[in-house]
Amino acid sequence: MNRRTFLQSVAGAAGVSALPISSLLAAEPTPAKAAAFKPIPRFGDGRDWFFEKRYGMFLHWGLYSINGWHEQDQWRHRIERSEYQKLAQKWNPVKYNPDEWLDLAAGAGMKYVCLTTKHHDGFCLFDTKLTKYNTMNTPYGKDVVKMLIDACHRRGFPVCLYYSIADWHQPNYPNEGRHHELQPQPGDQPDWLKYLEFLRGQVRELCSNYGEINGFWWDMNVPKHVDRSINDMIRKLQPKAVINNRGFDEGDFGTPERDYEKDDSVAFDRPTEACQSVGMESWGYRVNEDYYADRHLIRSIDRYLARDANYLLNVGPTGEGLIPETSAGILKRIGQWYTPVKESLENIRPATDMTPNRNILITRRDNTLYVHLYKDPMGDAVKLRPINIVPKKATLLNTGQPVECAVELIPSEHVEQKPYLRLRKLPANELANTVMVVKLEFDNLPETFTIQPADGAKTDVLKR
Repeated sequence: MNRRTFLQSVAGAAGVSALPISSLLAAEPTPAKAAAFKPIPRFGDGRDWFFEKRYGMFLHWGLYSINGWHEQDQWRHRIERSEYQKLAQKWNPVKYNPDEWLDLAAGAGMKYVCLTTKHHDGFCLFDTKLTKYNTMNTPYGKDVVKMLIDACHRRGFPVCLYYSIADWHQPNYPNEGRHHELQPQPGDQPDWLKYLEFLRGQVRELCSNYGEINGFWWDMNVPKHVDRSINDMIRKLQPKAVINNRGFDEGDFGTPERDYEKDDSVAFDRPTEACQSVGMESWGYRVNEDYYADRHLIRSIDRYLARDANYLLNVGPTGEGLIPETSAGILKRIGQWYTPVKESLENIRPATDMTPNRNILITRRDNTLYVHLYKDPMGDAVKLRPINIVPKKATLLNTGQPVECAVELIPSEHVEQKPYLRLRKLPANELANTVMVVKLEFDNLPETFTIQPADGAKTDVLKR
């Protein structure tokens, strides 16, 4: 039964036979118009490393790793400040070796790292002169941040520093029981201006005492306070540092988290860095963690990188300083996927607007297209209407095997009576647990293709 016959039968059964079938046909959903891709402007200075090294490792580490439940253990378990801070006397991560962390990052395809220097609990992993609540006053007695930064400098890894604005330990921070805040505690002396003075001093230490840093990652500005002078200070002290949008102004880039933002756009209109953790419950180390499936993480990574965004994937080291075996295994398996397909995600431009097919993403470099099957494939073929050129070579990057291609009229395109490019006999069942990426190499690929809708209406022009 064709569509017209089907609509006629439905209309008759509903008692609306007088309604013109043409109006029913006109109501059929049509592909969304393609939005012309506009490249995100670069910064034009030392911050442009951010556009070259798209995939990084996030590290949530602190006192909370000792209990191994959650990085917000103090708040979520309603632990009194006086009790929680006793953990500082147990801080002794004798197995911490930043080079081992960087080895794991490199094996996963990651190009930079971001470490929590101070999370919401207020404990500092660096040698700060502004509070005694830091790693130097523990059995470990070493500057954790310095050790990682020194290793990154030796190995050419850009390093970014996370800093929480909310603070459950510093007495001047106004804990008022808002989200991600404690209820008022004994000994509190709430004074926002004094706390900002403390914060500025710590930021100045982090930007002055460790050589070059490449990013500053703010978190949890609960009061939503605006003060551009703080980021201005960072830029003056560290001109190569990119700054996120969770601090005291809009920063340099956006930070969608854990795939909460269901965005189906084909590209972003500003620099963006998504973040996700391998653990479903916690960013810090959790003894009995529930973990995301490899497939979920790989598809998430591909969905952002293919749209010209960055991606931070987080692991939570143990109280001893080790990255858990399960987390390490996940990163290694992601690396096995990323290594053969990375050419489709690095130094490319989004090109999904070349087709109305929203079950795939496309990236492009010169005359080469990369087709990303980032959703569950419905079958073993992919239609690339309106592209009507056969590539000189088609390769499944995951395996290196050739892919069968054809430009021919298929039954579902009978109305328009035009042949379009189709990829065939893809191993959709064999590679169901990953993201397949097909490389299509053309001699001369136009920037523009034209779709002629079946109803003869105005054509849609898809570019890039």
